[in-house]
Amino acid sequence: MQSYRLERFGSLDGLVRVQEEAPQPAAGEVLVRVKASSLNFRDLAILMGWSPFLVQPGRIPLSDAAGEVEAVGAGVTRFKVGDRVVDSFYPTWFGGARLAAFDFYGTERDGWLTEYKVVGAESLSLAPPHLTFEEAATLSCAGVTAWSALAGVGPGDTVLTQGTGGVSLFALQLAKVLGAQVIATTSSTEKAERLKALGADSVIDYVANPEWADTVRALTDGRGVDRIVEVGGPGTLAQSIKAVRYAGHVSLVGALAAGSAGMDFMKVFMSQATYQCIGTGSRSDLEELCRVLAAHAVHPVIDRVFSLDEAKAAWTHFADRRLFGKVVIRHSAS
Repeated sequence: MQSYRLERFGSLDGLVRVQEEAPQPAAGEVLVRVKASSLNFRDLAILMGWSPFLVQPGRIPLSDAAGEVEAVGAGVTRFKVGDRVVDSFYPTWFGGARLAAFDFYGTERDGWLTEYKVVGAESLSLAPPHLTFEEAATLSCAGVTAWSALAGVGPGDTVLTQGTGGVSLFALQLAKVLGAQVIATTSSTEKAERLKALGADSVIDYVANPEWADTVRALTDGRGVDRIVEVGGPGTLAQSIKAVRYAGHVSLVGALAAGSAGMDFMKVFMSQATYQCIGTGSRSDLEELCRVLAAHAVHPVIDRVFSLDEAKAAWTHFADRRLFGKVVIRHSAS
C-alpha cells in the first residue's frame, strides 16, 4: 500500500511517499480501506513545525478520513465488512468529560494519509449515508468542532461566523439547521455572495470594515450576537469581545488571524460573556453531528479534491489559505 510519512519538518520536502505492507486487524480492530482524507490547519502547523504538541518524525499525517471496512478482527460487533465509516478525531474519547491526556493522529499515532489503516472499532462511526466519501472525510475535526462550538444555540439566536474555512462554513450551515440567524464575515464580494447562497442572513466585509463589531451591533439593533464562532484568535478576538451580546457566548476555536489580541480586561469582564475553548469533540459528538447532517440532508462544502498522487499539491493549495470550504484528498474511487 502507499502511504505518506512526515520525515522532517519545515517544508513539503519532508513529506515522503513510501510503499508499505498492508496491516491486518487484531481482536477488537477494524481494517479500513481509506477512500478520502481532508486537511486541517493543524496539519499545516505540524508540517511546518508550528505545532504546540510534540510530533515524532516519521508519522503518517492527517486526522480526518472516511473509508470502507475491509476486514474486522475477532470480537468486533460495531461494524461489518462493507460498512462506510468515518474516524473520530480523538481515538479514545468516546463521550462524557474530556480526558486531560492527548492521543492524536499524526502526532502520538499514525494518521490517515495512507491506503489502508487498522484502528480500534470503538474509534470509528458510521458515515452519514447521503454523503460521498470525500464529503464524509471532512467531519472528524472541522465538522465536530463547529457542532461543539454551537452547543446550546437554538431558534431565534444570532450567530457570527468568521471567514470561509471549513469550521466557519460548517458553523453557518449548522446554525441555520438549528434555526439561528447568521452574520458572516469575509474578505471579498464574490465570497460574500457564496455565503449568502449557503444561508447567511448578513455578510460583512472585514477588509472594508476592520471595525466590523460596530456593523454587527448595527445589524442587531445594538444588542450584539448570541454566539460567536471565533476562529481568528489574536487577529479577531478584540472585535469579537465588542460584538458579543451582554452575557453571550464566544466559542474559541482557532488562531488563524495574525495580530495581537489586544484584549481589554474590563471589556471582557463587563461583557459578562462566556469564553469557551473548543477542542473538537468526542465520538458521541461526531455521531450526533452525523445524525443531524443526515436528517437535514446537509452536504459539507468542498473547495477542491486532489488525488493521492497529488497530496503535496493539496497541501500547497491549502497553505495558500484562499479557500471556500475543505481541501480533500481522494485515495481511491468512491
